[in-house]
Amino acid sequence: MFDSLSERFDAIFKKLKGHGKLTEKNIQDSLREVRRALLEADVNFKIVKNFIEEVSKRAIGSEVMKSLTPGHQVVKIVHEQLIDLMGRENFAVKLPENRLNKIMLIGLQGSGKTTNCAKLASKLRKNNLKPALVACDIYRPAAIHQLEVLAKQLDIPVIADHKQKNVNKIAKKALKEAVNIDANLLIFDTAGRLHIDDVLMAELRNLKNLIKPDYIFFVADAMTGQDAVNIAREFNDQLEFSGVILTKMDSDARGGAALSIKAVTGKPVIFIGTGEKISDLEEFHPQRMAGRILGMGDMLSLIEKAEASFDKAETEKMAKKLAKNQFTFTDFLAQLQQIQKMGPLENLLGMMPGIGGKALKGLKVDEKEIRHIEAIIFSMTPGEREKPLLINGSRRTRIAKGSGTSIQKVNRLLKQFEQMKKMMKNFNNPKFMKGKMLPF
Repeated sequence: MFDSLSERFDAIFKKLKGHGKLTEKNIQDSLREVRRALLEADVNFKIVKNFIEEVSKRAIGSEVMKSLTPGHQVVKIVHEQLIDLMGRENFAVKLPENRLNKIMLIGLQGSGKTTNCAKLASKLRKNNLKPALVACDIYRPAAIHQLEVLAKQLDIPVIADHKQKNVNKIAKKALKEAVNIDANLLIFDTAGRLHIDDVLMAELRNLKNLIKPDYIFFVADAMTGQDAVNIAREFNDQLEFSGVILTKMDSDARGGAALSIKAVTGKPVIFIGTGEKISDLEEFHPQRMAGRILGMGDMLSLIEKAEASFDKAETEKMAKKLAKNQFTFTDFLAQLQQIQKMGPLENLLGMMPGIGGKALKGLKVDEKEIRHIEAIIFSMTPGEREKPLLINGSRRTRIAKGSGTSIQKVNRLLKQFEQMKKMMKNFNNPKFMKGKMLPF
């Protein structure tokens, strides 16, 4: 996400940082490039105009001109303005456990409402909530079936009526049935249209008045850029939603919708869809996102992903083994599987400081290679996994045949494993680490 914008900003600010002293012309030239980059990222024209004016006011002043690192000061100002643009405060979804909470998802057809009902349920049930999905899309063929399939994956109930053509009756049934199924959160999937119309809005207003939702989330496809922003504004005028879920952010290299939506509607982006899996829904943090755009990384999100994916007890156990230099292939396989839970490796690398869109351009981690590594380790005996030094020539031949790979690949993995062990041994050696800086 934001790849093209990050790449442009990286080039602009690298040039700016190259000047020991900045002149007003240097700054204006750079801001002209920033303006062009934002417009090409499909950010609203008026928002870009205001953004550049605000940055210019601060950049062409003593704050920058008298600074020892003027280029870095300009980047700092742009970073702060990006945060202001997307909303300085993080939106906290508060849903008490001791009552029935209701969330309503709205948006145009094809924006991803049904899928995001399941994604939202998956995310919120970690907060001791017991969600159920309510099928209020009575028009789209297979909408109810899709919701049922998704709910089955999560093992949560769906309240639906395949024959009922009155949305309000389905909603009333859901409000009554929530008590019987011990649910304290109902997530309502609503019908979309290919365009905004009065019938759609009237139905949604009636549903809103009936269920009195705690939150209404507008679901928008980030790929549609300014169209998503304009549609969001119209929906907000009619229904006044709480915030936005931006889908397909992993496929949107521009990011115009994410940068414009708060300024246009006054409502924040709350969640972003970062993939097709049910677990691929992230909270939107303006400060972290501004950091990603400017190539500063997003270590906090990376840590949160790790905490959610890694078993705490196993991690502590692994730390003790590393301290004693007892790392084995069994441990290596366990760590590899844990990392895979965190999502595509290229996405994780994008959160590391200094690794911008340009460095990751065209990068696609070959999943086959990971499968080959797993196959090689699974082809080892338990004794070989614990003591790799046992693996002689004949054993390597057997492992290669058993894994469907080659002796060369087995040899390469064994060599990489030994190098990793040496590196980990050094990291646990205070003499080696003294005065050394980690790369991140």
